[in-house]
Parts: sequence; C-alpha cells; structure tokens
Amino acid sequence: MPLSMFTVVGLLGMTGIIINDSIVLVTTIDEYASERGVIPSIIDGAADRLRPVMLTTLTTVLGLAPLLFERSQQAQFLKPTVITLVYGLGFGMVLVLLLVPSLIAIQHDISRRTGALRRALAVRVSSVRMTVAGALTAVVAWLVATMGVTWATGQVPHPFTQALPMLAGPSPVMAALGLYLAGALLIVLAVLTGAGLAYLLRRRQPAGQP
Repeated sequence: MPLSMFTVVGLLGMTGIIINDSIVLVTTIDEYASERGVIPSIIDGAADRLRPVMLTTLTTVLGLAPLLFERSQQAQFLKPTVITLVYGLGFGMVLVLLLVPSLIAIQHDISRRTGALRRALAVRVSSVRMTVAGALTAVVAWLVATMGVTWATGQVPHPFTQALPMLAGPSPVMAALGLYLAGALLIVLAVLTGAGLAYLLRRRQPAGQP
C-alpha cells in the first residue's frame, strides 16, 4: 500500500492511542512503585492495565473492521487509514503490554548498577586522591631537602654526606640530583607497595566487616 495522506492520518491516530496507553501504564507503575518494589509494581501495573488496553484496542479494531471489507468507492479513500489503525493498534498493544514494562525493568536495573558503580568509584577515587597527594607531598619535601638545600648552600647536606661519603664529590648538584631521584623512586615504590597491600587486605576482609 503506497504512503498517502490517509495513511499518515492513520499513523498519527495510531501513535496517539499507543502513547496514551503507554502513559497510563507508566503512571500506574509509578503509583504502585511508591508503595512496593519496582519489579512487583511492573507486574501488577501490567496486569491491571491489561484489560483497559485490550478493550481500547479491540473496540477500535472491531469498529473499523467492516471498512476493510467494504468495496464501495467511498470506502477506498478510507482504507489506508483503516488498515494503518487496525494493524498498527494490534501490534502496538503488544508493544505497550510487553515492551514498555521490559524497558522500565531494564532502566531500573541499569540505574541500580550505575548507582553502585558511582558509589564504588567515589570511594576509590577519594582513596586514590589521598594516596597521590601524600606521595606528591613526600616527593616535594624530599626535593627541598636535597636539591633545595644544595642549591642554597652549594653543597650536599651534611647528614647525607656523612651517611654516604661518595656524595661529597666535586659536583654537589649532580650528587644531590642523583640522591633526589633515588629517594623519589623509593617513595613511589613504597606508596605503590602500600596501596597494593591495602587492596589485598581489603579484598580478603569479610563482607560483613567495615
């Protein structure tokens, strides 16, 4: 059947009826959800709206069905509209009663998973930020204690040269740079090791304990 103005009119009417049935179904599910769980609300709402949706569809389809078998010239203009409404509403009833509740259940499951993921990421991000901030603070403090003091005094700090006599060479800046890089590497390794141990301990901790 070619697309014509009468077909478009039928599509508009069919769309309005299907949307109206869907709105009524979703409203009923929302009302039930305020008193019980979402899944029971979906089941009860679909069961309660089954009869109204079926009656709306059947009355429209049965009322327009005689025009499908009419052979007069006047009825030929209305047949595209009737065919669109009859077959569209029959298929739309299945969509309203099956697809809409399924989409609501899927949206509920996705929202629960998303909320749990956000809460988990919020806890992990906060702990990661604290760890990174502590590591950066330690690295900056080590930079000041080695390179900063060496630039200010022109020699490696005495406690370091006393512990490591090899640092008392002709180039204190290079010695302080090597000392800083080695210390920064040790700080990063210590932070990573501590974070790994904390993660393993948290995984081994029973679920009931905080």
